[in-house]
Amino acid sequence: METTIICATCGTQYQAAPADNLCFICKDDRQYLPEGGQQWTTPAELAATHRVQIRQLEPALFELQISPKFGIGQRALLVLHPEGNLLWDCIPLLDQAAVDFIREKGGLRGIAISHPHYYSNMRYWAQMFDCPVYLHEKDKSYIVDHHPRVHNWAGTTLDLSAGLRIVNTGGHFPGSCVLLTGDTLLCGDTMYLSPSMRHLAVMYSYPNRIPLPVAEARAVMEQIMALPFSNLYGFFDYQQLHGNAKQILQQSMDWYQS
Repeated sequence: METTIICATCGTQYQAAPADNLCFICKDDRQYLPEGGQQWTTPAELAATHRVQIRQLEPALFELQISPKFGIGQRALLVLHPEGNLLWDCIPLLDQAAVDFIREKGGLRGIAISHPHYYSNMRYWAQMFDCPVYLHEKDKSYIVDHHPRVHNWAGTTLDLSAGLRIVNTGGHFPGSCVLLTGDTLLCGDTMYLSPSMRHLAVMYSYPNRIPLPVAEARAVMEQIMALPFSNLYGFFDYQQLHGNAKQILQQSMDWYQS
């Protein structure tokens, strides 16, 4: 009998229901419990009604997103690299078509996740592709599905390969990270790109509109500004900038004057 369950609000997978039957991630002020109360689904139920949609963004970058929208609605990004491919962030569904596609591209050498809202079903992805999951140790307490494949790294940066670097910025979560690949920055929702494509924000909670102190938000932006990038991809499929990402970040920093 299948005992694994998935929170229908954030997509986090549990090997068994929590004692209070509430998602640990959604109880936190950075997320929320729906008005109708906690709702759960199972991997089989999700797979029966949804699929993974794949779209190429750049020659070595692909978007994986659940269709129709489920949970937070985030995307995972597949980074192709000559030393081994990396999955950035995670989505709570992995169907056979996605498995076949990733294997055709050379499989995965690892999975790196920006923060706890996207831990999803990382255990299943890691088992399927026989690879480690890189999570920052500052967010270790938010792991609800502990397993040996999780590698909790420490410090500010983790170089996985030539031109492939994870950077811990903090802000949204203490362990919030971005990924630098070439001149492209994958930021999850460490930064949030507005629908106008003209502003970047750093907040404690995006769905609950809880701001960070100005000095802390500016420190995150300054750390990211020091990285060598010109393109940016966020966690929603419209959140991408090409060529002018640093200009938008600099303009946004002007709003965060202490």
